[in-house]
Amino acid sequence: MEVLETRLKHVLLIKPQVFEDFRGVYVETYNAQAYEKAIKDKTGADVSFVQDCTSRSSRNVLRGIHGDAKTWKLISCPRGKIYVAIANCDEGSQDFGKWQSFDLSEANMHQVLVPPNFGTSHVVLSEEALFQYKQSTYYDPKNLKQFSYRYDNPRFNIWWPVKQPILSQRDEHANTDLAGKS
Repeated sequence: MEVLETRLKHVLLIKPQVFEDFRGVYVETYNAQAYEKAIKDKTGADVSFVQDCTSRSSRNVLRGIHGDAKTWKLISCPRGKIYVAIANCDEGSQDFGKWQSFDLSEANMHQVLVPPNFGTSHVVLSEEALFQYKQSTYYDPKNLKQFSYRYDNPRFNIWWPVKQPILSQRDEHANTDLAGKS
Protein backbone atom coordinates (compact mmCIF):
# COMPACT_ATOMS: atom_id res chain seq x y z
CA MET A 1 0.00 0.00 0.00
CA GLU A 2 1.20 3.48 -0.86
CA VAL A 3 0.10 6.35 1.41
CA LEU A 4 0.44 9.85 -0.01
CA GLU A 5 -0.05 13.21 1.65
CA THR A 6 -2.22 15.69 -0.26
CA ARG A 7 -2.52 19.47 -0.35
CA LEU A 8 -4.99 19.26 2.54
CA LYS A 9 -3.66 18.67 6.05
CA HIS A 10 -4.25 15.06 7.17
CA VAL A 11 -6.16 14.12 4.01
CA LEU A 12 -4.36 11.06 2.63
CA LEU A 13 -4.58 9.31 -0.72
CA ILE A 14 -4.15 5.58 -0.20
CA LYS A 15 -3.28 3.29 -3.09
CA PRO A 16 -3.72 -0.34 -2.06
CA GLN A 17 -1.72 -2.95 -3.92
CA VAL A 18 -3.85 -4.49 -6.66
CA PHE A 19 -3.15 -8.00 -7.92
CA GLU A 20 -4.56 -8.78 -11.34
CA ASP A 21 -4.34 -11.86 -13.52
CA PHE A 22 -6.49 -13.86 -15.96
CA ARG A 23 -8.95 -14.68 -13.15
CA GLY A 24 -9.64 -11.08 -12.21
CA VAL A 25 -8.53 -8.73 -9.45
CA TYR A 26 -7.64 -9.09 -5.78
CA VAL A 27 -7.05 -6.18 -3.40
CA GLU A 28 -6.86 -5.94 0.36
CA THR A 29 -9.08 -2.92 1.05
CA TYR A 30 -8.43 -2.69 4.77
CA ASN A 31 -6.09 -4.16 7.38
CA ALA A 32 -6.49 -2.56 10.83
CA GLN A 33 -2.82 -2.92 11.82
CA ALA A 34 -1.42 -1.55 8.57
CA TYR A 35 -3.91 1.31 8.23
CA GLU A 36 -3.76 2.41 11.86
CA LYS A 37 0.05 2.53 11.68
CA ALA A 38 0.06 4.40 8.36
CA ILE A 39 -2.48 6.94 9.61
CA LYS A 40 -0.57 7.46 12.86
CA ASP A 41 2.72 7.87 10.96
CA LYS A 42 1.27 10.47 8.56
CA THR A 43 -1.15 12.39 10.80
CA GLY A 44 -0.17 11.63 14.39
CA ALA A 45 -3.77 10.56 15.09
CA ASP A 46 -4.96 7.29 16.57
CA VAL A 47 -7.84 6.31 14.31
CA SER A 48 -9.89 3.14 14.37
CA PHE A 49 -13.03 2.53 12.37
CA VAL A 50 -16.28 1.29 13.92
CA GLN A 51 -18.86 1.40 11.13
CA ASP A 52 -19.01 0.75 7.37
CA CYS A 53 -21.53 2.44 5.07
CA THR A 54 -22.33 2.14 1.36
CA SER A 55 -24.46 4.18 -1.01
CA ARG A 56 -25.35 3.31 -4.59
CA SER A 57 -26.15 6.09 -7.03
CA SER A 58 -26.72 6.64 -10.74
CA ARG A 59 -24.86 8.88 -13.18
CA ASN A 60 -24.88 12.61 -12.27
CA VAL A 61 -26.09 12.07 -8.69
CA LEU A 62 -24.14 14.43 -6.44
CA ARG A 63 -24.00 13.88 -2.67
CA GLY A 64 -22.58 16.33 -0.13
CA ILE A 65 -20.78 18.41 1.08
CA HIS A 66 -21.26 16.65 4.47
CA GLY A 67 -19.17 16.08 7.56
CA ASP A 68 -18.87 16.64 11.29
CA ALA A 69 -16.34 17.66 13.92
CA LYS A 70 -15.52 14.16 15.22
CA THR A 71 -15.55 11.59 12.44
CA TRP A 72 -12.65 10.27 10.37
CA LYS A 73 -13.72 8.56 7.13
CA LEU A 74 -11.94 6.22 4.75
CA ILE A 75 -13.75 6.47 1.41
CA SER A 76 -13.56 4.36 -1.73
CA CYS A 77 -15.46 3.42 -4.88
CA PRO A 78 -15.43 -0.37 -5.38
CA ARG A 79 -17.81 -0.19 -8.37
CA GLY A 80 -18.08 2.45 -11.06
CA LYS A 81 -16.35 5.83 -11.04
CA ILE A 82 -16.85 8.93 -8.92
CA TYR A 83 -15.35 12.41 -8.74
CA VAL A 84 -14.77 13.22 -5.06
CA ALA A 85 -14.23 16.70 -3.62
CA ILE A 86 -12.91 17.02 -0.06
CA ALA A 87 -13.20 20.48 1.52
CA ASN A 88 -11.86 21.99 4.72
CA CYS A 89 -15.08 23.04 6.48
CA ASP A 90 -13.51 24.23 9.74
CA GLU A 91 -14.57 27.88 9.77
CA GLY A 92 -11.95 28.59 12.45
CA SER A 93 -9.12 27.29 10.28
CA GLN A 94 -6.90 29.48 8.12
CA ASP A 95 -7.39 26.78 5.47
CA PHE A 96 -11.20 26.99 5.52
CA GLY A 97 -12.58 26.59 2.01
CA LYS A 98 -9.57 24.83 0.52
CA TRP A 99 -10.50 21.69 -1.39
CA GLN A 100 -9.01 18.92 -3.46
CA SER A 101 -10.56 16.45 -5.86
CA PHE A 102 -9.85 12.78 -6.54
CA ASP A 103 -11.09 10.25 -9.08
CA LEU A 104 -12.00 7.03 -7.30
CA SER A 105 -13.00 3.96 -9.25
CA GLU A 106 -13.09 0.20 -9.40
CA ALA A 107 -10.24 0.51 -11.90
CA ASN A 108 -7.78 2.32 -9.59
CA MET A 109 -9.10 1.09 -6.17
CA HIS A 110 -7.76 4.26 -4.52
CA GLN A 111 -9.02 5.41 -1.13
CA VAL A 112 -9.07 8.79 0.59
CA LEU A 113 -8.73 9.33 4.33
CA VAL A 114 -10.83 12.32 5.44
CA PRO A 115 -10.30 13.88 8.89
CA PRO A 116 -12.94 15.54 11.10
CA ASN A 117 -14.10 19.03 10.05
CA PHE A 118 -13.61 18.16 6.39
CA GLY A 119 -16.62 17.68 4.14
CA THR A 120 -16.96 14.90 1.62
CA SER A 121 -18.90 15.17 -1.60
CA HIS A 122 -18.99 13.13 -4.77
CA VAL A 123 -20.69 12.92 -8.14
CA VAL A 124 -21.16 9.70 -10.10
CA LEU A 125 -19.43 9.64 -13.50
CA SER A 126 -20.31 6.06 -14.52
CA GLU A 127 -23.79 4.61 -15.16
CA GLU A 128 -23.87 3.56 -11.50
CA ALA A 129 -21.38 3.61 -8.64
CA LEU A 130 -20.93 2.39 -5.10
CA PHE A 131 -19.54 4.87 -2.59
CA GLN A 132 -18.15 3.05 0.42
CA TYR A 133 -16.75 4.46 3.60
CA LYS A 134 -15.54 3.44 6.99
CA GLN A 135 -16.12 5.87 9.82
CA SER A 136 -14.56 6.30 13.25
CA THR A 137 -17.83 7.14 15.06
CA TYR A 138 -21.24 5.52 15.12
CA TYR A 139 -24.06 7.21 13.24
CA ASP A 140 -26.47 8.61 15.84
CA PRO A 141 -29.49 10.42 14.35
CA LYS A 142 -30.57 11.65 17.81
CA ASN A 143 -27.32 13.55 18.26
CA LEU A 144 -26.62 14.45 14.66
CA LYS A 145 -24.20 17.36 14.54
CA GLN A 146 -23.36 17.23 10.85
CA PHE A 147 -22.67 20.25 8.70
CA SER A 148 -24.00 20.42 5.19
CA TYR A 149 -22.87 22.83 2.51
CA ARG A 150 -24.38 23.13 -0.93
CA TYR A 151 -22.08 21.65 -3.61
CA ASP A 152 -21.81 25.01 -5.42
CA ASN A 153 -21.24 27.16 -2.33
CA PRO A 154 -19.06 30.11 -3.48
CA ARG A 155 -17.01 29.90 -0.25
CA PHE A 156 -15.45 26.73 -1.70
CA ASN A 157 -15.71 27.37 -5.44
CA ILE A 158 -15.34 23.66 -6.21
CA TRP A 159 -15.08 22.68 -9.88
CA TRP A 160 -17.53 19.92 -10.79
CA PRO A 161 -17.43 17.85 -14.00
CA VAL A 162 -21.26 17.81 -14.10
CA LYS A 163 -23.21 21.01 -14.75
CA GLN A 164 -26.70 19.86 -13.71
CA PRO A 165 -26.30 17.29 -10.94
CA ILE A 166 -29.15 15.32 -9.42
CA LEU A 167 -29.50 16.36 -5.77
CA SER A 168 -31.42 15.16 -2.73
CA GLN A 169 -33.72 17.64 -1.00
CA ARG A 170 -31.15 17.89 1.81
CA ASP A 171 -28.35 18.76 -0.63
CA GLU A 172 -30.55 21.13 -2.65
CA HIS A 173 -31.23 23.21 0.45
CA ALA A 174 -27.93 22.74 2.29
CA ASN A 175 -26.40 25.69 4.05
CA THR A 176 -23.71 26.32 6.64
CA ASP A 177 -25.84 25.40 9.65
CA LEU A 178 -25.32 22.20 11.57
CA ALA A 179 -27.99 19.65 10.79
CA GLY A 180 -30.10 18.97 13.84
CA LYS A 181 -29.13 22.30 15.43
CA SER A 182 -32.11 24.44 16.44
